[in-house]
Amino acid sequence: MEIREALTFDDVLLVPGASKILPAQVDTRTRVTRDICTNIPLLSSAMDTVTEARMAITMAQVGGMGVIHRNLDVDEQARQVRSVKRFVSGIVYSPITLKPGQTLADAKALQERYNVTGFPVVDDKGRVLGIVTNRDMRFAENDATPVSVMMTTDDLAILTEPADLDEARSLMKARRIEKLLVTDGKGRLTGLLTLKDS
Repeated sequence: MEIREALTFDDVLLVPGASKILPAQVDTRTRVTRDICTNIPLLSSAMDTVTEARMAITMAQVGGMGVIHRNLDVDEQARQVRSVKRFVSGIVYSPITLKPGQTLADAKALQERYNVTGFPVVDDKGRVLGIVTNRDMRFAENDATPVSVMMTTDDLAILTEPADLDEARSLMKARRIEKLLVTDGKGRLTGLLTLKDS
């Protein structure tokens, strides 16, 4: 086995100066394993004070990799990894959804299990019917309240694929919302853009 030289921050001193090389010409891709490559040569440490889901998501967004620590029980480790895998550039692909016949109790259970604050509401074919957010849940007094009663259906903020992230963020800012539903050409839910996390 070949052992290659590795450096830490203290081993390197970058001297500022003019360069003829443009940033677009620089390739910082790094092979972590035979099958895994990162866009920047940075990994966050697998320490409980350093890397959990939020750090791993941030590292992925900038092209690196976060290694979630092992000082968690198995269920929490799995939850953290799921959270990272489902999050790409602020878009949650295959978001957790609700059906109109489900209840506030169901929404609370999903919120507790997956640590999310909003749920798209879809029909049996995956078409968007509405959205249930924390605000909607706060005003429902009975755990048996159906999702169909709680959900927001009017003036939904929906972006049809292909989704341009800059356009999406502008729309969210203009409408003062934190969640934007992403659908295909037939109105079926494909993702959820969350401004708060992106």
